[in-house]
Amino acid sequence: QVQLVESGGGLVQPGGSLRLSCEASGFIFSIYAMSWYRQAPGKQRELVAVSISGDNTNYADSVKGRFTISRDNVKHTLYLQMNSLKPEDTAVYYCHQGGPSGAWGQGTQVTVSS
Repeated sequence: QVQLVESGGGLVQPGGSLRLSCEASGFIFSIYAMSWYRQAPGKQRELVAVSISGDNTNYADSVKGRFTISRDNVKHTLYLQMNSLKPEDTAVYYCHQGGPSGAWGQGTQVTVSS
């Protein structure tokens, strides 16, 4: 059974940093592209960053230069390092297993506010 469990969210002031983690189980983590999405209140879910394999990554324009996606294929864990956070980064962040029927985690809330 595929499981994705996010952690690391919380309340942070503008300009601060957070590191999200997504622990994966039930599938061969290393062969899948993995992504972070986010959904703000009243908005559609949007793609934040993708880890295709190794150093092959892509980012939404809104987070380029501030967020870094990485993965540890031994620990089966996906990360999202978020720096220089802005109020508009406030959202529930979800981990997603690549593919049209990929699994979703339950999400972790990130709130950027003073």
